Order: sequence, then structure tokens, then C-alpha cells
Amino acid sequence: MSNLEEAPTETWVECDATAVGAPQVVEIMTAREVPLGGPRAMTVHRTLPSRERTMIGAWCFIDHYGPADVSHTGGMVVPPHPHTGLQTVSWLFEGEIEHRDSVGSHAFVRPGVLNLMTAGHGISHSEVSTDDTRVLHGAQLWVALPSASREVDPFFESHEAATTQLGDADLSIFIGDFAGCSVGATTFTPLVAVEVRLPAGGAVELPLRPDFEYGLLVDSGPVSVDGTAVERTELAYTGLGRPSLDVRAGTEPARLLLIGGEPLDEKILMWWNFVGRSHEEIVAYRTQWQRESGAPEPDGGVPAPDAAGEASAEAADPSHPESVFTTARFGASDHHFAGAPLPAPVLPGVRLQPRNR
Repeated sequence: MSNLEEAPTETWVECDATAVGAPQVVEIMTAREVPLGGPRAMTVHRTLPSRERTMIGAWCFIDHYGPADVSHTGGMVVPPHPHTGLQTVSWLFEGEIEHRDSVGSHAFVRPGVLNLMTAGHGISHSEVSTDDTRVLHGAQLWVALPSASREVDPFFESHEAATTQLGDADLSIFIGDFAGCSVGATTFTPLVAVEVRLPAGGAVELPLRPDFEYGLLVDSGPVSVDGTAVERTELAYTGLGRPSLDVRAGTEPARLLLIGGEPLDEKILMWWNFVGRSHEEIVAYRTQWQRESGAPEPDGGVPAPDAAGEASAEAADPSHPESVFTTARFGASDHHFAGAPLPAPVLPGVRLQPRNR
């Protein structure tokens, strides 16, 4: 999924993983509503990044959507758009989405099946809800790749979730190891992702790794997390050091997504659909996407200047030894989707600056 905001906020993480040690109180993050585009605009609820926190482990982005009647919202229609330095995790509760990408993948995202796209050096893809879909309901998550792996060649994979029962809960594990189950999805830092379903009045004690930090996104509820009330679309953050987490449903059945991982002890800079390490990299990624895709500039003019008010000569000069234009990065012409590629938003008139974790 693409970040369709016209003026996306940069997110810079400088993580000191050792600064968080003892178990903490449950921290609640509320979602902000973001239109997914189009005249009727399906609304998504975004909890990461947020004012309170920008990452949980290497998880750096969560969009939660639906249940949405596609006859009213128009469904999901996201034309070809780029990614770098991250993995996209597509997980559906209901509906179906067709995925195509520039490495030749053609897949259908369906409930209970993980679709995992590793952008690495660079990829472009499109996502469209299928004609048979009546209700669309799910989540799109991104994982930041560590420096050692962020230039890997892009690839795509699908995996059936592993299922088990714990306490009153039915679990679907779709990334990592949890409750004795494992899924062979490719990850580059230690991660876990689990769908948790509880009946009304049900309870479960979720086993945690003390070296992981966790987030619990409530799809339907409300629920109680270690005694703290968490409402639908909210994200509960647990911090490091917890051996377990007590989750209880109220008078209605509950469904949640548990994500977790080792804190990524690196600086990252996220803007639009790119994860990089510096302002200059983001400028170069944007410039190359515009050039490869042929997408028009939003202002109808020349490529946006960098913060100094001058075009990024290093990024735009193919003769430069470190130029991003020596080879195609995004494969923007390798789609079979009828829509025109998404243009990148205009960069802000200042350098992309760090923000606290």
C-alpha cells in the first residue's frame, strides 16, 4: 500500500535500544484517519508512525482499514508506486486484493495468507481490490530493513499462517515464532506477528520475549491489556522486559494483531514510501522514481529542489560514480496495471530532519 498523503511527514528514528529496560505501563496510541485516495476515499486508521512512537521493533508503519463496503468506498485502487529499504506486510481479515509488482509477481492477498514484499534496493507495485470483493477489511504494515540488508534485491513471497489455540484465544501466526508455531517468512531482524481472536468474555496470557518490544492493535473490541482498556483502532505499546501479557475481551468478541521485535538500533529516515538514511538519499529516490515512472510533477513543473533550493546534481548526474541513475531502481515500466504511476509528493522546502523515537 502507498502512503497517499500529499504532504507526508518525515520520520527519523535514532534508537538507543539499551535505554528501555524494565517493564513499562501500557502506552496507548490513537489512530489518525487518512483517506486512501479517490473521490470516495476509503479511510484507513494509521497508528504508526505517531506522535508518541515511530517504531516498534523494526515495524515502522501500520494502516488498519475496514470493514468497508466497497460499493460505498470504491474499494482499494492503488496504482504503481515505489518502495525502498523496507518490507510490506499485507494481512486481510476479509476481502481480496490483487497484487502485481515489478519483479513479475502476481498474487492475490486473501484472509489467513501472508503476502510479504521485500523492497530492498527498490521495487514498484500496485494493489487493487478484486471485483468479487464486497467488504474490505485488513491491515498493511511496513518493516524497516537494517543497513546490512536494505540494498538486497527485491522479491515477493506468500505463506499460509500457522494456527493454534492458547487459553481462550485462536491464534494465526504469520511472521516469526510464537506459542510453539513458526512461519518461514523472510525477515532481516527478529520479528513476530500474530492475529489473536477471543470470544466474548475470553482471556489469554500471551507469552512474550523480554528482549522484544510489542504492540497490540485492536481490530474489534474493546479489550483489556494488563488491566488497561484499549478501544478499537487503538495500538497498545508494551515496551521491553515483559514475560507475558494478559488480554481479556469484554462483552463482544475481540480480534487483535500482536506485533513485536528487537528494537532496531539504527537511524532511519522515512518519507512517503521510502526508507533511507539521509535527506540526500530521499531526494535521490524521489528524483529517480519521477524519472523512471514518467509521473508528472504535482506542481506541473521541474523536479522539486532539495533543501538548499538547488536541484540535486549528484542524484541527477548519470556520470557521477555513486549516481542512482546508473541502473533502473524501481522497474516502473514492468507493470500490467492500467492506471498511471503515482507521482511522488513535493518535497518540503527544508531538509528532512530527525525526530525523536
